Amino acid sequence: MTTFIVKRILLMVPTLLVISFISFVLIQLPPGDYLTSYIITLQSSGQDVDQGQIDALRERYQLDKPFFVQYTTWISRILRDGDFGFSFEWEQPVAQLISERLVLTIIISLASILFAWGLALPIGIYSAVKQYSPGDYFFTFLGFIGLATPNFILALIFMYFSAKYLGTSVGGLFSTEYVDAAWSFGKFVDLLKHLWIPMVILGTAGTAGLIRIVRANLLDELQKPYVETARAKGLKESSLVFKYPVRIAVNPLFSNIGTLLPAIISGEIIVSVVLSLPTTGPLLLRALLSQDMYLAGSFVMILAVLTVVGVLLSDLLLAWLDPRIRYS
Repeated sequence: MTTFIVKRILLMVPTLLVISFISFVLIQLPPGDYLTSYIITLQSSGQDVDQGQIDALRERYQLDKPFFVQYTTWISRILRDGDFGFSFEWEQPVAQLISERLVLTIIISLASILFAWGLALPIGIYSAVKQYSPGDYFFTFLGFIGLATPNFILALIFMYFSAKYLGTSVGGLFSTEYVDAAWSFGKFVDLLKHLWIPMVILGTAGTAGLIRIVRANLLDELQKPYVETARAKGLKESSLVFKYPVRIAVNPLFSNIGTLLPAIISGEIIVSVVLSLPTTGPLLLRALLSQDMYLAGSFVMILAVLTVVGVLLSDLLLAWLDPRIRYS
């Protein structure tokens, strides 16, 4: 196992370097650059921009340098100093911009994941053990609705009913008086009051999908010979189900960690925009639209790192959870 971990960690370095280069290339593929978008915005507002100002801005943002020089400067600063560059649009260091929204993004995403797992596991187990019962049909019906309904539609429905029948807005994560206030116990309590809405909306689709996965895997395990053998020996049904088949049926939950970790950072961008959530998702979308290459490239790089680390964690957890899995 130790040899496997060391090999995977060593392979992560060239993998991430290749990903960073490809990401930087893809971000710069659209015609123009940030400066082009900035000049168009100035001209649309009636301001004249002379060539001297354009050249000064291009030199300021280092857009006058060749692509390869821009990339090597960016990646070397990340590796040497942890400096992800400077955001053109926000005129702030990228690391500072991301860190400001990172905590709230992690809180929302982890709450959504725990909500999805907390519902999917018991419902999936019940549906498999009570196959074709009225409860199984009911949860299957709800699961299909959850899978078919986009999260941003749920967000719009929540906002409509809240505004029409409750007279309140569900946008944002804080009340007006706490938006710009320093962190305090009152602000934390206010966050908890608003947190359940994005938690339920973001967790719904994940819950529906996980219910189907857990149910299908558990049904497959319950029909295997070792289950029949244990049942014939008189093992209590509840102990039998939870000790062996459930342990194998939850493997997909752990194998999904490779995608869950980057999802924690990116979040549901459309839902975040609809609900006006101060998370990293809208920031990434805005960076891509404005071609803010260092901010967008840093986001993609962080997501790549989390994906690679998540896949490694998934492999290790699966080996610990399932005795049949071993790495040589």
